[in-house]
Amino acid sequence: IASIMNRVRDLKNKYRNEDNITDELNCTKISADTTDNSGTVNQIMMTTNNPEDWLCFLLRLEKKGIPQVDVSLLNRLIGRYSQAVTALPAEKHSQDESYARILVRFAELKALQDPEEARDQFHLARLNCKKFAFVHVAFAQFELSQGNVKKCKQLLQKAVECSAVPLEMLETALQNFHSQKKQLLSDEEK
Repeated sequence: IASIMNRVRDLKNKYRNEDNITDELNCTKISADTTDNSGTVNQIMMTTNNPEDWLCFLLRLEKKGIPQVDVSLLNRLIGRYSQAVTALPAEKHSQDESYARILVRFAELKALQDPEEARDQFHLARLNCKKFAFVHVAFAQFELSQGNVKKCKQLLQKAVECSAVPLEMLETALQNFHSQKKQLLSDEEK
C-alpha cells in the first residue's frame, strides 16, 4: 500500500491536479526555459491546445535572446513554432488572431534562415488567415525586403480586395509603400 501511495503521489506531482493546470498555462507563469520546454509543450497540447496559450509560450521563449544573432535560439524557436503550427489545425483556428500571429512569426523567423521556405510559410498564413490585415502586410513587407516591389504592391492591393481588417492598416501600408518607405508600418502604426 505504501508503494502504491508513493506512486500515486509521484504521478500527482508529475501531472498536477486539474485545478493548477489553468494557473500554469497563465501567460505569466509558463516556464520559458529555452533548453527543453517539453513539459510545458506537452501540457499545452494535452490540456487546451489553443493558439493563445501557444502564442504566449512562444513569445516568452523569444524573450530569452535575439534570434537574429543567436542561431541556437533561432533553431529552437523555429522548432517550437513548427510544433505549434502542426498541433493547431488550420480549419479550426483560421479565424483566430493568435493563430494568425503564430503563422506570421513562424514565417518571419524562417526568413532569417531560408527566404524560399519563408515565402511558402507567408503564403500559407495568407491562405489560412486572409481576414487579418497584419498577415498581408507582413507578407508584403517580406517581399519588399527581398526587393520584390511589384509583388509587395500586389499583395497589399489583394488584401484590400478581400476586405482584410483593419482597412486602415492596409491604407497606411499602401501610403508608406507609395512614399517609398522601407517599412510598410512603423512600430507605432503596428
